[in-house]
Amino acid sequence: MNTRAVPALGTLAPPVARILLALGLWQALALLTSSTFILAGPVAVGGHILGNAPLLVRAALTTLQSAAIGFVIGNGLAIALAVIAISLPRLERLVSGLALLLFCLPFVATGPILRVIHGVGDGPQIALAALATYYTSYLCLMVGLRAAPASWLDLVRSYGRGRFTELVRVRARACIPYFIAGLQIGAPAAFLGAMIGEFTGAERGLGVLSIRAMRALDVDMSWAIATLAAAISALAFWFFGWLGRRLDVAPPPLLIAPRQDATSPSWGAGLLAALVQVVAITALVLALWVGLMEALGLSPFFAKRPQDVLAFLVWAPDAAANRSMLLLAFWQTLSLTVPGYLLGLALGAGLAVVMVLRPTLAATALPVAIALRSIPIVTTAPLIVLSLGRGAVGTITIVAVMIFFPTLAACLEGMRRTPRPVLDIFDSYAAGPWQLLVHAQLPAMAPALFAAARMAVPAALLAATTAEWLATGTGMGSLMALTASTSNYALLWSAIVLLAVTASIAYGLVQLLERRMLQIFASEQLTL
Repeated sequence: MNTRAVPALGTLAPPVARILLALGLWQALALLTSSTFILAGPVAVGGHILGNAPLLVRAALTTLQSAAIGFVIGNGLAIALAVIAISLPRLERLVSGLALLLFCLPFVATGPILRVIHGVGDGPQIALAALATYYTSYLCLMVGLRAAPASWLDLVRSYGRGRFTELVRVRARACIPYFIAGLQIGAPAAFLGAMIGEFTGAERGLGVLSIRAMRALDVDMSWAIATLAAAISALAFWFFGWLGRRLDVAPPPLLIAPRQDATSPSWGAGLLAALVQVVAITALVLALWVGLMEALGLSPFFAKRPQDVLAFLVWAPDAAANRSMLLLAFWQTLSLTVPGYLLGLALGAGLAVVMVLRPTLAATALPVAIALRSIPIVTTAPLIVLSLGRGAVGTITIVAVMIFFPTLAACLEGMRRTPRPVLDIFDSYAAGPWQLLVHAQLPAMAPALFAAARMAVPAALLAATTAEWLATGTGMGSLMALTASTSNYALLWSAIVLLAVTASIAYGLVQLLERRMLQIFASEQLTL
């Protein structure tokens, strides 16, 4: 028995040492900054959790319930959309466009509107948790469904089978690792969405406690809530990682697909197709917008229609002043969102590369990265701004923190999906780590990196507006919070439209760049 216990203890020693080191550094930093009242150390946080355990446990369970229901609904919706898109390729762009536009709606604005519609209850929390989750899972599913070996699809077709058999027998199995990655990314996002929903007027939950802690400047309570939320999100992350390792037993296959240069449409034809798509999506969105409001009988006082937004911005007597106010806030937000977005992508992809080159570093860096992403931004944003100031640095840091972990998780999964035959070839030639990285792992990472870059567009706007809403008092986030509290719903809906259109355009630009790169490195991602 002792001979088996010794290696077990030896295996546990390094993680325990790393955890103790991290806690020691955290406590030392808290002592050094004790006069600023920004950071609470693990001793104070642990004592606060133990002293308020019944309250915190009840609140955590309330938020977890809303997040879990929203997580299930969001992923169910993602699966349904992916099945429609992959089964009916002609509808793929339309489905993706609608899904994107819905995902681009800023939580800062949609949360209060959902609260007005639902009233008291868990509806807004669940809805925001589902909205925070479904699109990341949808994107990962689409990447995975396309990552099916062409030879397997040809074999299915040679037997006269159709798309349904392809979907069930080939594509569904190929997408499992990517779907698991989407679940890992979506779990913290669902918890964040539920907490933001609680910010809009819920009666219970960690979001409600966060508001009380911020108003009372209770640093210990703020960090206790952040620690609990991070622990729950990290457990979900590790659970789905474990599940993925249990399901994904086969090595990744080698994907060979013809380059798309010869079959790609000309620029003129591509532009025409894009315009037709934009017109179709716009018409459908407007029809849904008006139709849903009329069907639900929502009051025009707060549920503004498209004509109300146009009147507010174009032909109302004070339209010029409205546009000026909106554009000033929009520029303030955009000027901080873009640097944070680029910084977050660079940090995520760069750290993934470092972890692949130095696998021992991953054991230390990955838990820290998970903790940073798992701590809800609604609790840390005011503290980050308080420590870094209300200027550009604080908001850019918040956006980068929000972006970098999904990028890191996606890039790591992408490099791990480097086909085994390719790795064997490099091994047979005794290639070095850098040669393997540049010629095999980075090309394998390309689809995941661009999927992360697309997901990060609305996430960056969410982070910037949340920071402005809770801490800086500038930009679109502050403007939307102010309009919601003053019942200026025309301005609120105009801000929603402007942010959604901006995110859609930025997403389209990233997608154009993605298609050019994938024509070289992953042509199978351009076919269905």
